[in-house]
Amino acid sequence: MVFIRLLIESVLFATHALVVNKLRTFLSLLGVAIGIFSIILVLTAVDSLENNIKESINKLGSDVIYVQKWPWGGEGGEYAWWEYWKRPQPKYREFEQLSDRIQNAEAVAYGAGTSETVKYSNKTLQNVTLLAASHSYNDIWGFELSNGRMFTTSESAGGANVAIVGYEVADALFGSTNPIGKEIKTMGRKLIVIGVFKKVGSTLVGQSTDEQIIIPVNFLQKIVNVGTEEYGPFIMVKAKEGVTSLQIKDEITGIMRKIRRLKPKANNDFSLNEISVISEGIGQLFGVVSFAGAIIGGFALLVGGFSIANIMFVSVKERTNQIGIQKSLGAKNHFILLQFIFESVFLSVVGGACGLLLVYISVLIANSAFESFTITLTLDNIVLALIISFIIGVLSGIIPAFLASRLNPVDAIRQGN
Repeated sequence: MVFIRLLIESVLFATHALVVNKLRTFLSLLGVAIGIFSIILVLTAVDSLENNIKESINKLGSDVIYVQKWPWGGEGGEYAWWEYWKRPQPKYREFEQLSDRIQNAEAVAYGAGTSETVKYSNKTLQNVTLLAASHSYNDIWGFELSNGRMFTTSESAGGANVAIVGYEVADALFGSTNPIGKEIKTMGRKLIVIGVFKKVGSTLVGQSTDEQIIIPVNFLQKIVNVGTEEYGPFIMVKAKEGVTSLQIKDEITGIMRKIRRLKPKANNDFSLNEISVISEGIGQLFGVVSFAGAIIGGFALLVGGFSIANIMFVSVKERTNQIGIQKSLGAKNHFILLQFIFESVFLSVVGGACGLLLVYISVLIANSAFESFTITLTLDNIVLALIISFIIGVLSGIIPAFLASRLNPVDAIRQGN
């Protein structure tokens, strides 16, 4: 009952302070609002950007191991690029041998890529991603088609001149015309379109089938040597359900060392890459950005805290007579203390709520401006903003409240008069 009474009186006093001293209150709350706005906006943007990037990265296959020449990181030590440079690229025959020997893999695929000019009739597209892949590639990715079909086993094995085109490629080359059965030309060869990928939209890491053309890797091998640096070949291994990343990597390592006939003491001449390496790096990067944003917002909160403390000191001075009367009528020190702390917290939370409102408006504007990037103001960040505001209110009001609670009632009444 006492708590409710304190809360009601504090809200009334704080509301009175907001109304009577509009300019002073506005300037004071502005500091808290800007501080909360700065911190929460940075956290919201960073969290949203991190989530969008990680979501895009995970589309590469969070449970897939990539066997490649170059590592995605330093592999636990110095990035000795001159040692990696000597390594051979993964070969198609190595993919076949690995596929035959591995036990814990759900699927194994081989791929290589390049950028080429693609033509249809009088239309030309430049720098189109041409991805040559083995038949099992779809077992790892699980592509969806809006039209047509995937390669058959015989088409993949025989290197048939067939292609599956991305949504944007199909739209640019064929428009409203059905592309199935049409012939496109690239690298001086003709390809028959047998399928169109379902539109997936752009991603922050550029991994989208919308602007790709996928062909059988054996078709490209008839034209060029795909196992060279130019085409960046790779082997993808998807582990069976229940098989850990460490288990599948150990098995791949043992098989690849046998395939390449490496001596027991020789270092691996291949890298086993996985998405977790990128995800961890992204998390560390955004952790630093969040910390920097918190520091910037902290300075604004510091200014806002001092401003609220100033309001509370003025409030104590203006209500000295009232404090004396309350204490003469039996009000305890803790009653006066809590009354002013609640008032300070109320003012700080109002400032924090204003900051959150500004963040929400900014999020709406950003989401309307960027179609491929979604920003979300999470409940966690809202709660964090209110907690920070509460703490700032307590810290700003504790000293003025303590001084008010220690006033002698007789002296307070005299000073008020």
